[in-house]
Amino acid sequence: MWQYLNGRWWPRTTAKARHRNLRAKTLSGQVFGWAVLAGGLSIIALAGLWIVLFQLVQIRGNALPDFSKYPLLTVAFMLVMASLVGAVGEEAGFRGYFQGLLEREVSGPAAILIAAVVLAPGHALTQGFAWPTLLFYLIVDVMLGVTARLTRSIIPGIVVHATGLLTFFTLVWPNDPARRFSAAGGPDMWFWIHCVQTIVFSALAILAFRCLAKVVESSPS
Repeated sequence: MWQYLNGRWWPRTTAKARHRNLRAKTLSGQVFGWAVLAGGLSIIALAGLWIVLFQLVQIRGNALPDFSKYPLLTVAFMLVMASLVGAVGEEAGFRGYFQGLLEREVSGPAAILIAAVVLAPGHALTQGFAWPTLLFYLIVDVMLGVTARLTRSIIPGIVVHATGLLTFFTLVWPNDPARRFSAAGGPDMWFWIHCVQTIVFSALAILAFRCLAKVVESSPS
């Protein structure tokens, strides 16, 4: 499917359009590095934001299967594959084809926001129609949309998206059931630590995206 969407095979009359729409072009090491750095900092900020929102509002969260029934190697392969499939499918379909087509009709910011809003019901169907969940995934999709817009490629977005999914699968979502609801006894120390984590790494991510924009602007097309 990846090869076909990228312009391989019949019909040859649509090959160039499919290759252009996927936007899976390679990037210079500098552009790719800044894009992944900005995305990595965003993941850390988003992890903190998820924990803060989860402690502020009682939401369903993500129900994970009981991995204790399976061998560790099987679980590892399953999580890696789930992260890759989710990242490749969403980046190709939404940040490649859909957002790329939108960018030819509307402004870049509008295209990013429209693509993020269109994705929202899909996230809500599996993780609940609650405003913290919708807000969280809207921010995630905007971040990935900005990455695709600045780099004109979905490759760094796939790396960041897959890394983010794997991080949440292994480090964030499994601990949700044990998190303390702040309204029950007031915020604890970890709540404020995660607030600081969200603010500091959000600022760093914004700075990294600004550097990425400057690098892309100064790079040859």
